Amino acid sequence: MSRNRRCTRRCFLRSTAAVVAAPYVVPASALGTPAKPPPSDRITLGLVGLGSMGMRHVKGFLVEDGCRITAVCDIDASRRQAAVGEVNKHYQASDCAGYNDFRDLLAHPGLDAVCLAVPDHWHAVLAVAATRAGKDIYGEKPLARTVAEGRRMVRVVRQAGIVWQTGSWQRSTERFRIACELARNERIGRLRRVEVGIGLGYEVPPQPVQPVPEGFEYDMWLGPAPWAPYTEKRCHWNFRWIDDYSGGQVTDWGAHHIDIAHWGMGVDHTGPVRVNGSGEFPADGLYDTAVRYDFTCEYSTGVTLRVASNDKLTQGVRFIGDAGWVHVTRGTLNAQPRGILKSRIRPDEIHLPRPPGDHRQGHRADFLHCVRTRRETITPIEVGHRSITVAHLGNIAMRLGRPIRWDPAAERCPGDDEANRMLSRPYREPWKH
Repeated sequence: MSRNRRCTRRCFLRSTAAVVAAPYVVPASALGTPAKPPPSDRITLGLVGLGSMGMRHVKGFLVEDGCRITAVCDIDASRRQAAVGEVNKHYQASDCAGYNDFRDLLAHPGLDAVCLAVPDHWHAVLAVAATRAGKDIYGEKPLARTVAEGRRMVRVVRQAGIVWQTGSWQRSTERFRIACELARNERIGRLRRVEVGIGLGYEVPPQPVQPVPEGFEYDMWLGPAPWAPYTEKRCHWNFRWIDDYSGGQVTDWGAHHIDIAHWGMGVDHTGPVRVNGSGEFPADGLYDTAVRYDFTCEYSTGVTLRVASNDKLTQGVRFIGDAGWVHVTRGTLNAQPRGILKSRIRPDEIHLPRPPGDHRQGHRADFLHCVRTRRETITPIEVGHRSITVAHLGNIAMRLGRPIRWDPAAERCPGDDEANRMLSRPYREPWKH
Protein backbone atom coordinates (compact mmCIF):
# COMPACT_ATOMS: atom_id res chain seq x y z
CA MET A 1 0.00 0.00 0.00
CA SER A 2 1.16 3.54 -0.55
CA ARG A 3 2.64 5.50 2.33
CA ASN A 4 -0.30 7.90 2.46
CA ARG A 5 -2.80 5.04 2.38
CA ARG A 6 -0.97 3.24 5.20
CA CYS A 7 -0.96 6.40 7.29
CA THR A 8 -4.67 6.88 6.70
CA ARG A 9 -5.43 3.30 7.67
CA ARG A 10 -3.26 3.40 10.80
CA CYS A 11 -4.75 6.72 11.88
CA PHE A 12 -8.17 5.20 11.34
CA LEU A 13 -7.22 2.29 13.56
CA ARG A 14 -6.07 4.52 16.38
CA SER A 15 -9.20 6.65 16.23
CA THR A 16 -11.54 3.66 16.28
CA ALA A 17 -9.71 1.31 18.63
CA ALA A 18 -12.16 1.96 21.45
CA VAL A 19 -15.05 1.01 19.20
CA VAL A 20 -13.61 -2.16 17.68
CA ALA A 21 -12.39 -3.36 21.06
CA ALA A 22 -15.93 -4.63 21.57
CA PRO A 23 -16.92 -7.78 19.62
CA TYR A 24 -18.84 -7.22 16.42
CA VAL A 25 -19.81 -9.37 13.46
CA VAL A 26 -20.18 -8.37 9.83
CA PRO A 27 -20.87 -11.36 7.57
CA ALA A 28 -18.19 -11.65 4.91
CA SER A 29 -20.97 -12.51 2.44
CA ALA A 30 -22.19 -8.92 2.73
CA LEU A 31 -18.89 -7.51 1.62
CA GLY A 32 -18.69 -8.80 -1.93
CA THR A 33 -15.55 -9.81 -3.82
CA PRO A 34 -12.97 -7.00 -3.81
CA ALA A 35 -11.71 -5.56 -7.06
CA LYS A 36 -8.07 -6.16 -7.95
CA PRO A 37 -6.08 -3.28 -6.39
CA PRO A 38 -3.30 -1.46 -8.22
CA PRO A 39 0.27 -2.43 -7.22
CA SER A 40 0.73 0.81 -5.25
CA ASP A 41 -2.25 -0.05 -3.06
CA ARG A 42 -1.40 -3.64 -2.18
CA ILE A 43 -1.03 -4.71 1.44
CA THR A 44 2.60 -5.31 2.34
CA LEU A 45 3.02 -8.58 4.19
CA GLY A 46 5.70 -10.28 6.28
CA LEU A 47 5.74 -13.95 7.28
CA VAL A 48 7.29 -15.37 10.46
CA GLY A 49 7.85 -19.13 10.52
CA LEU A 50 8.67 -20.85 7.23
CA GLY A 51 8.19 -24.54 7.92
CA SER A 52 5.52 -26.76 6.41
CA MET A 53 2.57 -24.45 7.12
CA GLY A 54 4.62 -21.30 6.74
CA MET A 55 5.71 -22.18 3.21
CA ARG A 56 2.11 -23.00 2.29
CA HIS A 57 1.27 -19.47 3.36
CA VAL A 58 4.14 -18.05 1.33
CA LYS A 59 2.84 -19.79 -1.80
CA GLY A 60 -0.77 -18.97 -0.96
CA PHE A 61 -0.24 -15.26 -0.36
CA LEU A 62 1.96 -14.99 -3.47
CA VAL A 63 -1.05 -15.67 -5.70
CA GLU A 64 -3.21 -13.09 -3.93
CA ASP A 65 -3.41 -9.89 -5.95
CA GLY A 66 -4.26 -7.87 -2.85
CA CYS A 67 -0.86 -8.15 -1.18
CA ARG A 68 2.87 -8.29 -1.75
CA ILE A 69 5.26 -10.23 0.46
CA THR A 70 8.18 -7.96 1.33
CA ALA A 71 9.86 -9.79 4.24
CA VAL A 72 10.18 -13.27 5.72
CA CYS A 73 11.68 -14.58 8.95
CA ASP A 74 12.85 -17.93 10.32
CA ILE A 75 15.56 -19.01 12.74
CA ASP A 76 16.46 -21.87 10.38
CA ALA A 77 18.69 -20.34 7.71
CA SER A 78 17.90 -22.98 5.09
CA ARG A 79 14.16 -22.38 5.38
CA ARG A 80 14.60 -18.63 5.35
CA GLN A 81 16.76 -18.74 2.21
CA ALA A 82 14.29 -21.03 0.46
CA ALA A 83 11.41 -18.65 1.21
CA VAL A 84 13.35 -15.59 0.01
CA GLY A 85 14.10 -17.43 -3.21
CA GLU A 86 10.47 -18.43 -3.68
CA VAL A 87 9.24 -14.87 -3.20
CA ASN A 88 11.85 -13.26 -5.44
CA LYS A 89 11.25 -15.84 -8.17
CA HIS A 90 7.51 -15.17 -8.15
CA TYR A 91 7.85 -11.40 -8.33
CA GLN A 92 10.90 -11.58 -10.63
CA ALA A 93 12.67 -9.31 -8.18
CA SER A 94 15.44 -9.42 -5.58
CA ASP A 95 14.09 -7.22 -2.81
CA CYS A 96 12.47 -9.69 -0.37
CA ALA A 97 14.16 -9.20 3.01
CA GLY A 98 15.09 -12.26 5.05
CA TYR A 99 15.37 -11.98 8.84
CA ASN A 100 16.57 -14.29 11.58
CA ASP A 101 14.82 -12.41 14.41
CA PHE A 102 11.10 -11.62 14.34
CA ARG A 103 11.74 -8.26 15.99
CA ASP A 104 13.76 -7.19 12.99
CA LEU A 105 10.95 -8.22 10.66
CA LEU A 106 8.41 -6.22 12.68
CA ALA A 107 10.65 -3.17 12.22
CA HIS A 108 10.79 -3.68 8.43
CA PRO A 109 9.78 -0.41 6.72
CA GLY A 110 6.24 -0.13 5.42
CA LEU A 111 4.94 -3.49 6.67
CA ASP A 112 1.13 -3.57 7.01
CA ALA A 113 0.42 -7.11 8.18
CA VAL A 114 2.10 -10.34 9.26
CA CYS A 115 1.37 -14.04 9.04
CA LEU A 116 2.59 -16.03 12.05
CA ALA A 117 3.21 -19.77 11.58
CA VAL A 118 5.50 -20.71 14.46
CA PRO A 119 5.35 -23.47 17.12
CA ASP A 120 2.50 -23.11 19.59
CA HIS A 121 4.67 -22.04 22.54
CA TRP A 122 5.69 -18.94 20.53
CA HIS A 123 2.19 -17.82 19.50
CA ALA A 124 1.48 -15.42 22.35
CA VAL A 125 4.89 -13.73 22.40
CA LEU A 126 4.84 -13.02 18.67
CA ALA A 127 1.17 -12.01 18.59
CA VAL A 128 1.61 -9.43 21.36
CA ALA A 129 4.80 -8.08 19.75
CA ALA A 130 3.15 -7.79 16.34
CA THR A 131 0.10 -6.12 17.85
CA ARG A 132 2.26 -3.56 19.63
CA ALA A 133 3.99 -2.91 16.31
CA GLY A 134 0.59 -2.07 14.82
CA LYS A 135 0.41 -4.99 12.38
CA ASP A 136 -2.74 -6.81 11.34
CA ILE A 137 -2.27 -10.53 11.93
CA TYR A 138 -3.05 -13.87 10.33
CA GLY A 139 -2.18 -16.21 13.23
CA GLU A 140 -1.93 -19.96 12.82
CA LYS A 141 -4.01 -22.30 14.91
CA PRO A 142 -4.11 -23.43 17.67
CA LEU A 143 -4.47 -19.87 18.87
CA ALA A 144 -2.34 -20.23 22.02
CA ARG A 145 -0.47 -22.79 24.10
CA THR A 146 -2.61 -22.08 27.19
CA VAL A 147 -5.95 -20.56 28.14
CA ALA A 148 -4.24 -17.64 29.90
CA GLU A 149 -2.14 -16.85 26.83
CA GLY A 150 -5.21 -16.91 24.62
CA ARG A 151 -7.14 -14.45 26.79
CA ARG A 152 -4.12 -12.14 26.89
CA MET A 153 -3.92 -12.21 23.10
CA VAL A 154 -7.63 -11.44 22.76
CA ARG A 155 -7.28 -8.47 25.08
CA VAL A 156 -4.32 -6.81 23.38
CA VAL A 157 -5.69 -7.37 19.87
CA ARG A 158 -9.03 -5.83 20.81
CA GLN A 159 -7.44 -2.88 22.54
CA ALA A 160 -5.28 -2.11 19.51
CA GLY A 161 -8.08 -2.54 16.96
CA ILE A 162 -6.06 -5.12 15.05
CA VAL A 163 -7.64 -7.28 12.34
CA TRP A 164 -7.01 -10.91 13.27
CA GLN A 165 -7.62 -14.09 11.31
CA THR A 166 -7.14 -17.43 13.07
CA GLY A 167 -5.82 -20.10 10.70
CA SER A 168 -8.87 -22.35 11.21
CA TRP A 169 -9.49 -22.31 7.46
CA GLN A 170 -12.25 -24.93 7.47
CA ARG A 171 -14.71 -22.09 8.11
CA SER A 172 -13.82 -20.76 4.68
CA THR A 173 -14.95 -23.91 2.85
CA GLU A 174 -18.43 -24.63 1.60
CA ARG A 175 -18.77 -28.17 2.95
CA PHE A 176 -18.21 -27.23 6.59
CA ARG A 177 -20.40 -24.14 6.32
CA ILE A 178 -23.30 -26.17 4.89
CA ALA A 179 -23.04 -28.75 7.69
CA CYS A 180 -23.11 -26.03 10.32
CA GLU A 181 -26.04 -24.21 8.70
CA LEU A 182 -28.03 -27.46 8.61
CA ALA A 183 -27.36 -27.96 12.32
CA ARG A 184 -28.04 -24.34 13.27
CA ASN A 185 -31.33 -24.31 11.35
CA GLU A 186 -32.48 -27.60 12.93
CA ARG A 187 -32.67 -29.68 9.77
CA ILE A 188 -31.68 -32.56 12.05
CA GLY A 189 -34.19 -31.49 14.67
CA ARG A 190 -33.06 -30.12 17.97
CA LEU A 191 -29.31 -30.56 18.38
CA ARG A 192 -28.53 -33.02 21.17
CA ARG A 193 -24.87 -33.90 20.88
CA VAL A 194 -21.79 -33.42 18.70
CA GLU A 195 -19.00 -35.92 18.06
CA VAL A 196 -15.50 -34.89 16.99
CA GLY A 197 -13.11 -37.57 15.79
CA ILE A 198 -9.44 -36.71 15.27
CA GLY A 199 -6.23 -38.65 14.74
CA LEU A 200 -4.28 -40.69 17.24
CA GLY A 201 -1.18 -39.22 18.80
CA TYR A 202 2.41 -40.41 18.38
CA GLU A 203 5.08 -42.13 20.45
CA VAL A 204 8.83 -42.25 19.98
CA PRO A 205 11.52 -43.85 22.19
CA PRO A 206 14.04 -41.74 24.12
CA GLN A 207 16.24 -39.77 21.72
CA PRO A 208 19.98 -39.10 21.82
CA VAL A 209 21.38 -35.64 22.41
CA GLN A 210 22.64 -34.32 19.08
CA PRO A 211 24.67 -31.32 17.92
CA VAL A 212 22.61 -28.33 16.82
CA PRO A 213 22.65 -28.08 13.00
CA GLU A 214 24.56 -25.18 11.49
CA GLY A 215 22.30 -22.24 10.72
CA PHE A 216 19.63 -23.22 13.26
CA GLU A 217 19.20 -20.90 16.27
CA TYR A 218 18.09 -23.57 18.72
CA ASP A 219 18.00 -21.47 21.90
CA MET A 220 15.77 -19.00 20.07
CA TRP A 221 13.58 -21.89 18.93
CA LEU A 222 13.08 -22.90 22.56
CA GLY A 223 12.26 -19.29 23.44
CA PRO A 224 9.89 -19.15 26.43
CA ALA A 225 9.81 -22.95 26.86
CA PRO A 226 12.04 -24.75 29.37
CA TRP A 227 15.58 -25.47 28.25
CA ALA A 228 16.11 -28.98 26.86
CA PRO A 229 18.99 -30.57 24.92
CA TYR A 230 18.72 -30.57 21.15
CA THR A 231 17.57 -33.67 19.33
CA GLU A 232 16.24 -33.71 15.79
CA LYS A 233 12.80 -35.12 16.65
CA ARG A 234 12.10 -32.33 19.13
CA CYS A 235 11.89 -29.50 16.63
CA HIS A 236 10.05 -28.35 13.54
CA TRP A 237 6.98 -30.52 12.80
CA ASN A 238 7.45 -32.81 15.81
CA PHE A 239 7.04 -30.10 18.46
CA ARG A 240 3.31 -30.94 18.32
CA TRP A 241 3.74 -34.11 20.33
CA ILE A 242 5.67 -32.56 23.25
CA ASP A 243 3.78 -30.95 26.12
CA ASP A 244 6.25 -28.11 26.64
CA TYR A 245 5.39 -26.79 23.17
CA SER A 246 1.92 -28.03 22.28
CA GLY A 247 -1.03 -30.20 23.30
CA GLY A 248 -0.68 -33.10 20.87
CA GLN A 249 -3.38 -34.12 18.43
CA VAL A 250 -5.98 -32.78 20.86
CA THR A 251 -4.89 -29.21 20.11
CA ASP A 252 -3.41 -29.71 16.63
CA TRP A 253 -6.47 -31.27 14.95
CA GLY A 254 -8.84 -30.22 17.71
CA ALA A 255 -8.24 -26.61 16.72
CA HIS A 256 -9.88 -27.42 13.39
CA HIS A 257 -12.73 -29.76 14.24
CA ILE A 258 -13.71 -28.35 17.64
CA ASP A 259 -13.89 -24.98 15.91
CA ILE A 260 -16.43 -26.39 13.45
CA ALA A 261 -18.34 -28.04 16.30
CA HIS A 262 -18.65 -24.66 18.03
CA TRP A 263 -19.76 -23.01 14.78
CA GLY A 264 -22.54 -25.52 14.30
CA MET A 265 -23.53 -25.36 17.96
CA GLY A 266 -23.70 -21.56 17.92
CA VAL A 267 -21.38 -21.18 20.93
CA ASP A 268 -18.54 -19.14 19.44
CA HIS A 269 -18.29 -16.84 22.47
CA THR A 270 -18.70 -19.23 25.35
CA GLY A 271 -17.68 -22.75 26.35
CA PRO A 272 -18.56 -25.87 28.32
CA VAL A 273 -19.45 -25.95 32.00
CA ARG A 274 -18.04 -29.41 32.74
CA VAL A 275 -15.35 -31.58 31.14
CA ASN A 276 -14.52 -35.19 31.88
CA GLY A 277 -12.53 -37.88 30.11
CA SER A 278 -9.54 -40.15 29.98
CA GLY A 279 -6.38 -40.40 27.91
CA GLU A 280 -3.45 -42.72 27.33
CA PHE A 281 -0.09 -40.97 27.56
CA PRO A 282 3.34 -42.42 26.66
CA ALA A 283 5.11 -44.00 29.61
CA ASP A 284 8.54 -43.14 28.21
CA GLY A 285 10.21 -41.40 25.31
CA LEU A 286 10.43 -37.88 23.92
CA TYR A 287 6.77 -37.43 23.03
CA ASP A 288 4.47 -37.07 26.04
CA THR A 289 1.05 -35.89 24.80
CA ALA A 290 -2.00 -38.16 24.61
CA VAL A 291 -1.87 -40.98 22.08
CA ARG A 292 -5.48 -42.04 22.67
CA TYR A 293 -8.09 -39.84 24.27
CA ASP A 294 -11.79 -39.47 24.88
CA PHE A 295 -13.39 -36.55 26.71
CA THR A 296 -16.89 -35.11 26.91
CA CYS A 297 -17.88 -31.48 27.40
CA GLU A 298 -21.25 -30.43 28.78
CA TYR A 299 -22.74 -27.06 27.82
CA SER A 300 -25.36 -25.00 29.62
CA THR A 301 -27.64 -25.51 26.60
CA GLY A 302 -27.83 -29.22 27.39
CA VAL A 303 -25.79 -30.17 24.31
CA THR A 304 -22.77 -32.43 24.83
CA LEU A 305 -19.57 -32.38 22.77
CA ARG A 306 -17.47 -35.55 22.70
CA VAL A 307 -13.89 -35.40 21.38
CA ALA A 308 -12.04 -38.67 20.84
CA SER A 309 -9.25 -40.29 18.86
CA ASN A 310 -10.11 -42.21 15.71
CA ASP A 311 -10.07 -45.58 17.41
CA LYS A 312 -13.24 -44.43 19.18
CA LEU A 313 -14.89 -41.94 16.79
CA THR A 314 -14.87 -41.51 13.03
CA GLN A 315 -12.76 -38.66 11.70
CA GLY A 316 -14.69 -35.40 11.32
CA VAL A 317 -17.59 -33.65 13.00
CA ARG A 318 -21.01 -35.25 13.47
CA PHE A 319 -24.00 -33.14 14.56
CA ILE A 320 -26.71 -35.35 16.05
CA GLY A 321 -30.28 -34.16 16.57
CA ASP A 322 -33.52 -35.81 17.53
CA ALA A 323 -34.51 -36.09 13.84
CA GLY A 324 -31.25 -37.07 12.16
CA TRP A 325 -27.56 -36.29 11.83
CA VAL A 326 -25.06 -34.61 9.52
CA HIS A 327 -21.39 -35.62 9.34
CA VAL A 328 -18.66 -33.58 7.69
CA THR A 329 -14.96 -34.08 6.94
CA ARG A 330 -12.61 -32.32 4.54
CA GLY A 331 -13.66 -34.75 1.82
CA THR A 332 -17.24 -35.75 2.60
CA LEU A 333 -20.64 -34.45 3.67
CA ASN A 334 -23.22 -37.04 4.70
CA ALA A 335 -26.54 -37.00 6.50
CA GLN A 336 -29.34 -39.22 7.71
CA PRO A 337 -31.96 -38.93 6.34
CA ARG A 338 -30.12 -38.17 3.06
CA GLY A 339 -32.77 -35.66 2.07
CA ILE A 340 -31.35 -33.26 4.65
CA LEU A 341 -28.54 -32.41 2.21
CA LYS A 342 -31.06 -31.11 -0.33
CA SER A 343 -32.62 -28.72 2.15
CA ARG A 344 -32.46 -25.04 1.22
CA ILE A 345 -31.69 -22.44 3.89
CA ARG A 346 -34.38 -19.79 3.57
CA PRO A 347 -33.55 -16.06 3.55
CA ASP A 348 -35.06 -15.61 7.02
CA GLU A 349 -32.94 -18.38 8.57
CA ILE A 350 -29.37 -18.43 9.89
CA HIS A 351 -26.78 -17.88 7.15
CA LEU A 352 -23.18 -18.23 8.27
CA PRO A 353 -20.54 -15.89 6.85
CA ARG A 354 -18.42 -16.88 3.91
CA PRO A 355 -15.18 -15.37 2.58
CA PRO A 356 -14.55 -14.17 -0.96
CA GLY A 357 -14.57 -17.58 -2.71
CA ASP A 358 -15.62 -20.87 -1.12
CA HIS A 359 -12.28 -22.64 -1.18
CA ARG A 360 -9.24 -23.04 1.02
CA GLN A 361 -7.51 -20.01 -0.46
CA GLY A 362 -10.55 -17.94 0.55
CA HIS A 363 -9.34 -17.81 4.16
CA ARG A 364 -6.34 -15.72 3.16
CA ALA A 365 -8.47 -13.64 0.81
CA ASP A 366 -10.90 -12.98 3.66
CA PHE A 367 -8.03 -11.75 5.85
CA LEU A 368 -6.73 -9.35 3.19
CA HIS A 369 -10.24 -8.09 2.46
CA CYS A 370 -10.83 -7.41 6.16
CA VAL A 371 -7.50 -5.61 6.48
CA ARG A 372 -8.80 -3.22 3.82
CA THR A 373 -12.34 -2.84 5.15
CA ARG A 374 -11.57 -3.10 8.90
CA ARG A 375 -14.32 -5.72 9.15
CA GLU A 376 -14.21 -8.78 11.36
CA THR A 377 -12.75 -11.90 9.76
CA ILE A 378 -14.54 -15.21 9.51
CA THR A 379 -12.43 -16.62 12.39
CA PRO A 380 -11.60 -13.69 14.70
CA ILE A 381 -9.40 -14.02 17.73
CA GLU A 382 -12.16 -14.55 20.31
CA VAL A 383 -13.53 -17.43 18.24
CA GLY A 384 -10.09 -19.02 17.93
CA HIS A 385 -9.57 -18.65 21.66
CA ARG A 386 -12.90 -20.21 22.64
CA SER A 387 -12.44 -23.15 20.29
CA ILE A 388 -8.98 -24.12 21.50
CA THR A 389 -9.95 -23.60 25.13
CA VAL A 390 -12.06 -26.76 24.82
CA ALA A 391 -8.98 -28.74 23.77
CA HIS A 392 -6.93 -27.30 26.64
CA LEU A 393 -9.66 -28.22 29.13
CA GLY A 394 -9.84 -31.73 27.71
CA ASN A 395 -6.09 -32.16 28.19
CA ILE A 396 -6.31 -30.81 31.74
CA ALA A 397 -9.16 -33.16 32.70
CA MET A 398 -7.32 -36.13 31.23
CA ARG A 399 -4.05 -35.21 32.96
CA LEU A 400 -5.84 -34.86 36.28
CA GLY A 401 -7.83 -38.04 35.74
CA ARG A 402 -11.04 -36.48 37.01
CA PRO A 403 -13.88 -34.15 35.94
CA ILE A 404 -13.39 -30.40 36.05
CA ARG A 405 -15.99 -27.64 36.19
CA TRP A 406 -15.57 -24.57 34.01
CA ASP A 407 -16.95 -21.06 34.21
CA PRO A 408 -16.79 -19.77 30.60
CA ALA A 409 -17.44 -16.17 31.65
CA ALA A 410 -14.68 -16.00 34.28
CA GLU A 411 -12.53 -18.57 32.44
CA ARG A 412 -11.70 -20.35 35.66
CA CYS A 413 -12.34 -23.75 37.23
CA PRO A 414 -14.46 -22.80 40.29
CA GLY A 415 -12.85 -23.88 43.55
CA ASP A 416 -10.21 -26.01 41.79
CA ASP A 417 -6.73 -24.61 42.41
CA GLU A 418 -5.04 -27.64 40.87
CA ALA A 419 -6.85 -27.25 37.57
CA ASN A 420 -6.50 -23.46 37.56
CA ARG A 421 -2.71 -23.73 37.84
CA MET A 422 -2.76 -25.66 34.55
CA LEU A 423 -4.40 -22.77 32.69
CA SER A 424 -1.02 -21.04 32.30
CA ARG A 425 2.68 -21.87 32.03
CA PRO A 426 5.80 -20.14 33.35
CA TYR A 427 8.09 -18.50 30.78
CA ARG A 428 11.83 -18.91 30.50
CA GLU A 429 13.68 -15.60 30.87
CA PRO A 430 13.85 -13.13 29.22
CA TRP A 431 10.60 -13.90 27.38
CA LYS A 432 7.20 -12.70 28.39
CA HIS A 433 3.89 -11.87 26.75
